[in-house]
Amino acid sequence: MVLGLDKRALWGALPLLGFAIGHFLDKKETDRLTMFRDKSALYGRSDGSADKAPSW
Repeated sequence: MVLGLDKRALWGALPLLGFAIGHFLDKKETDRLTMFRDKSALYGRSDGSADKAPSW
């Protein structure tokens, strides 16, 4: 018994905890990748895109 919880309660909360951590990390990765949006030379425009607003 840990913190007044039996093993069944801990094994039931473990998938929820894993989901919450995974969701948090996914949101942080999405936030990090927004820095690179519309800055790739592969997808860049050559027809004067400097004066155009970003697509997002």
